[in-house]
Amino acid sequence: MITTTSELAATCERLSQSDHITIDTEFIRETTFWPELCLIQMASPDEAMIVDPLSDDLDLAPFFSLMADSSVMKVFHAARQDLEIIYHLGSLIPHPIFDTQVAAMVCGFGDSISYDQLVQRTTGARIDKSSRFTDWRRRPLSEKQLDYALADVTHLRDVYAMLRQRLEEDGRAHWVKEEMDILESPSTYDLHPEDAWKRLRMRLRKPHELSVMKHIAAWREREARERNVPRSRVLKDDSIYEIAQQQPKDPEALGRLRTISKGWERSQSGRAVVDAVNEALALPKHEMPRLQRPAQSPEGAAAATELLKVLLKMTTEKYGVAPKVIANSEDLERIAADGEDAEVEALKGWRRELFGEEALKLLRGKTALRFVDRKVEAVEL
Repeated sequence: MITTTSELAATCERLSQSDHITIDTEFIRETTFWPELCLIQMASPDEAMIVDPLSDDLDLAPFFSLMADSSVMKVFHAARQDLEIIYHLGSLIPHPIFDTQVAAMVCGFGDSISYDQLVQRTTGARIDKSSRFTDWRRRPLSEKQLDYALADVTHLRDVYAMLRQRLEEDGRAHWVKEEMDILESPSTYDLHPEDAWKRLRMRLRKPHELSVMKHIAAWREREARERNVPRSRVLKDDSIYEIAQQQPKDPEALGRLRTISKGWERSQSGRAVVDAVNEALALPKHEMPRLQRPAQSPEGAAAATELLKVLLKMTTEKYGVAPKVIANSEDLERIAADGEDAEVEALKGWRRELFGEEALKLLRGKTALRFVDRKVEAVEL
């Protein structure tokens, strides 16, 4: 375990000489808003190590410098949460990166395959998962727990080598590169409190209800971040829905709501919620949020969507790609309704070459589907 800044600096200097390194993190976030980083695991082709970010004698600055080193490829599996932690603590996004979960989908290993399944299918090794639910804040950690943590980066070296080779042989490396550009974008992690209401299930439809929900959700988001506690500890979703429907304009009205604990309406948080309700209701009607009504699908769009589903399945089986990488059901519905004008990724870049162009030809009646020799195939008309 690396526990001092000098050890970490020397380690990162050695790792910077490699063309790629594998990385994983262990964290806890059940009781906090921001994930609490508990371990960092790293490996080069020659060595592997564990860093203890909870050590009082360790500054993560050398690690962040390594993450910013563009000469070193950083390899993760299911990278998003690891990148979110690094972005929050170091104000940077590692570059360049390679996500083996995304690469595995491009190589035909199915949608969102887990790390242990991917390791087993590519290397034959089996990972002991008994330490998966460890409290990684506890010290000291056992040898078994440390071995489990280290396995997350040692097997990843072999997985990366295999996937990279397959991508290069199949000419699909640029497919993964497009997905990595999304993961490396700060907008992926820089979520604004004013957009927090969009993550809630939309039980409401009226503009004034949506306006209240937007203001209360934004207040909760800011409060949870500032106090570093889960959103539900500040205010539960059910309370937000009830407040949005009932619009309590004073503490007494707030206290009468079923989902509000007795006396909470007199707290500082209760007063802040009442202020947010009144602010939301004071907006001019034209400034209140509205839900976009789904456009009426043209006649035949439902049947066209079913044809596109068959074409997508045929395409993914032919090229050995997970369907999720190309399009989801909503994308297919939009293509069926809007054709060339559909704003979906399936009609851009390599996805258009693989599927989108054929989908448009199918909708225009230029291509037919037929079942022959136990498989579906497209036929030019």
